[in-house]
Amino acid sequence: MKKLFLFVLVLLTLSVQAQFSKYFYNKTLRMDYYHSGNDTSEYYTFDELIEEPYWGGSHVNLVDTMNYGNYYVKVYNLKNDSLLYSRGYSTLFREWQTTDEAKKISRTFSETVVIPYPKENVRIELYSRDWNGKFHKKFSYVVDTNDYFIKHDRRLVYPDFNVRITGDPAHRVDVVILPEGYTEAEMGKFINDCKNFVNSFFTFAPYTQNKDKFNFRAVLAPSRQSGTDIPAKGIWKSTILNTSYYTFNSERYLMTMDDKSVRDLAANAPYDQIYILVNSKKYGGGAIFNYYNVAVNSNVKSAKIIIHEFGHGFAGLADEYYNDPTAYGKFYNLNIEPWEPNITTLHHFDKKWKDMVKPGTPIPTPATKKYRNTVGAFEGGGYEPKGMYRPMQDCLMKSFKGNKFCPVCQRAIQRMIDFYTK
Repeated sequence: MKKLFLFVLVLLTLSVQAQFSKYFYNKTLRMDYYHSGNDTSEYYTFDELIEEPYWGGSHVNLVDTMNYGNYYVKVYNLKNDSLLYSRGYSTLFREWQTTDEAKKISRTFSETVVIPYPKENVRIELYSRDWNGKFHKKFSYVVDTNDYFIKHDRRLVYPDFNVRITGDPAHRVDVVILPEGYTEAEMGKFINDCKNFVNSFFTFAPYTQNKDKFNFRAVLAPSRQSGTDIPAKGIWKSTILNTSYYTFNSERYLMTMDDKSVRDLAANAPYDQIYILVNSKKYGGGAIFNYYNVAVNSNVKSAKIIIHEFGHGFAGLADEYYNDPTAYGKFYNLNIEPWEPNITTLHHFDKKWKDMVKPGTPIPTPATKKYRNTVGAFEGGGYEPKGMYRPMQDCLMKSFKGNKFCPVCQRAIQRMIDFYTK
């Protein structure tokens, strides 16, 4: 019976892979667009289509089943309106909408979605999640695959090198590491930092048990100057990705608004996740689900910054802290369940980690010594001290006091690894 099951599974996998080959080439179609608005409004405008040489994603799990992210991209076959591909993602724009600045002015952000390169004409649709958690179609664009305005030339072409490769990108989580603030003379340092990055990465569960499911590549792209911008101190550096501390006026939030450069540089390798490694000792980093991750290379807490931010960017995990200052206003609607898998408002707790709570554990769970190592629902999380709950008293998504993700976060990470590799 077991052999029969495996045989059927192999046939099913081959059939789905044949579907990929029927509709897509093994390379990327990138659509850049502009996302504009203020705290209460948003609109989209088209920018450009670009062909890129690699596709790092799965050839099997083409339709997203996670329902994560503030936005969704869906790709439809123009002939029969069938759904060919979808992914959830988030961007800086949604975070900016919660800041005080968004109440005063409108801004425009350059954003990107990537899809496997279609063999026939398709329709790309972009969806936005509203305050009540519902998705609404905001933008639609028909791709004519014979359109000679699809760009085939590339910007920021640099050599890449294999940091750690274990197999075919179609069956691995592919991470491309981009250097920020490393000069030509510091490329050797970047190579060593990438090796340290990978070694640190695999010291944390569940990544430790999944070493054979990841590929790491890095791009050798020097900056004119070493370091990154620190606006509050009048420090401005000429770097390839234009990162900066004080994103949204939060000192430790180290991000970039230069989406095009990030995507241009990442295109030198197949990728599922982009990781920007910044040449700085100053504490900082950030990450956005299915967009990009950022961490510094040489802070004493760099290893935990790297793994914490990857929890956001890869697995869609939320911050579990609630008493640290942020630049955000009201970030979550406490009357609905947030989409992130590691926080809950208890409105639909059965859809979160209720199955992992031992019988007899009170919900909500008091933050006492008795429940210190217990999975429950502890009040405080997602920047909210009241009305939002986290799985355990502490976790790498809450603080760096310990060295572990809680079981709920570990399960969420494992599910995402499996989605990309099985």
